[in-house]
Amino acid sequence: MTLINETLNETHEPALRSWVAYANAAGNDFPIQNLPFAVFRRKGTLEAFRGGVAIGDQILDLAAAAATDVFSGEAAPAVHAGAHDKLNDLMALGPPSWRALRRALSRALREGAAEQAALAACLVPQSEAEYGVPARIGDYTDFYTSVHHATNIGRQFRPDNPLLPNYKWVPIGYHGRASSIGVSGQRFHRPMGQTLPPGATQPVFGPSKRLDIELELGIFVGSGNALGESVPMAQAENHVFGLCLLNDWSARDIQAWEYQPLGPFLSKNFATTISPWIVTLEALAPYRVPFTRPEGDPQPLPYLDSETNRQQGSLDIELQVGLLTPQMRDAGQGDATICRTSYRHAYWTVAQMVTHHTVNGCNLQPGDLLGSGTLSGPTLDQAGALIELTTGGKHPLLLPNGENRTYLQDGDAVVIRGWCEKAGAARIGFGQCLGTVLPVRA
Repeated sequence: MTLINETLNETHEPALRSWVAYANAAGNDFPIQNLPFAVFRRKGTLEAFRGGVAIGDQILDLAAAAATDVFSGEAAPAVHAGAHDKLNDLMALGPPSWRALRRALSRALREGAAEQAALAACLVPQSEAEYGVPARIGDYTDFYTSVHHATNIGRQFRPDNPLLPNYKWVPIGYHGRASSIGVSGQRFHRPMGQTLPPGATQPVFGPSKRLDIELELGIFVGSGNALGESVPMAQAENHVFGLCLLNDWSARDIQAWEYQPLGPFLSKNFATTISPWIVTLEALAPYRVPFTRPEGDPQPLPYLDSETNRQQGSLDIELQVGLLTPQMRDAGQGDATICRTSYRHAYWTVAQMVTHHTVNGCNLQPGDLLGSGTLSGPTLDQAGALIELTTGGKHPLLLPNGENRTYLQDGDAVVIRGWCEKAGAARIGFGQCLGTVLPVRA
């Protein structure tokens, strides 16, 4: 086999084909080179949730696969760990076990594999599945890693000095709410809170009128670190199990009134939606790109710097946001694309987020979730939030059916998609992250 570079292995070989037919279809998110993880059960049943691996339009049921005893060596305990109702036990095993499981799954699902006879009965069509949040998320931290998003937002409030002086030196984040994180398909009621109307001298209480999205990636922590022990850059990615899509819904009018001096609170904690599938860092290896800083910007402090991070710390993940209004839904139309960008534009990398989060001795645990922050690109059509796309509501978006939007209305659904694609490598997809706004609860 011809491998692209030394970070790749047999599981990335573009020519690999699976005995699951749809895994070989062009444009498919889940070829044999991907093999992402989720927890699922059959729709309309009381079955226990259990871990599964996407292959084409099917899910390999890890509980059923574990019972076949076709896996051996280090992959065997990893399959059993992945068969649980949450993926935390698999996440805790660490990179050697993750690599062994990926290699074993890849070999077992390839055309001509002897394991086909046993594993074919372990497949569940994705169309018949429902998903759960893939891990017990003990803690959730949301970062602010797009300099373009930070600049666009800052310019609306500080036109002459949009970026605060610490932004280019420190990966900024805040502690979010884990309990309201839901999986794709999440439906939530418009949040209530205090807002300060324009020109008013005192706040009012009521439903948010400036409900927004935030296009993000979620980073699931794998093996954790002990309290008091920081994770250096050289080891940071060994503590990352994989990435998912994330929409950090935001009530901008509530946020504007509450965020000083301690940052977001009720404006963010009512809902966060993630995609069900977690794509491993190993699967994303063909799409690594160098981490660079614009000329004239400060270089990271030594604890946030490494040669490996400079050479391949960024990831070229294409991201797209679609908006589906009730009128479009009633007319049988699909969602309209309102943004497309790439994760390669982020100002801070996954490794830098993990290292900075732990540099003070903070202990991360298996299943903890980090949000990348809104991933806007360098031009406004690549902005990952309505507050940017509409310049604070001043320039409404015109949708293909003639409707327009400044912020989200009741019944609107937002779908985030993500994928990696280039010549000489297999397409790696994330599926989708879908959420719908319901009217305020009576």
